[in-house]
Amino acid sequence: MDSIIFVCLGNICRSPLAEGIAKKYIKDKSLDIKVDSAGTGDWHVGENPCLNSIKVAKKNGIDISKLVSRQVKKEDFKTYDLVVALDDNNLSDLNNLGAKNLVKLGDFGFNGDDVPDPYFYNGFEGFDKVYDMIQKCVINLIDEYTK
Repeated sequence: MDSIIFVCLGNICRSPLAEGIAKKYIKDKSLDIKVDSAGTGDWHVGENPCLNSIKVAKKNGIDISKLVSRQVKKEDFKTYDLVVALDDNNLSDLNNLGAKNLVKLGDFGFNGDDVPDPYFYNGFEGFDKVYDMIQKCVINLIDEYTK
């Protein structure tokens, strides 16, 4: 596997966290894997990640503040070896767009559960929970595909 793209809905909270976590883990392990993220929707195109995602990443030694949201394109399915959906809705949308080599992040540590939108929780605690979930799954996914 040479490349991964993580996809959530708006590309401002979950998938940028997955991208940042993956890039740090890949660097720490001296692997050579290209990583990106995108959203299925276009509401936040051109925006940086939300402030709470930036804060929780920074708290964990990762800077995602300069990432810029974009919408996933069909060309991404040719560019990236692995397309990773953060929840069932994203998985369905990506399937409908014709994504190949499609997996769900929750299958790598949370019994196939969705990685929930951190805004479903009250306050910053949701971002901590989602960060921990994404970190575990991203590490498991990379370990699985680089055996």
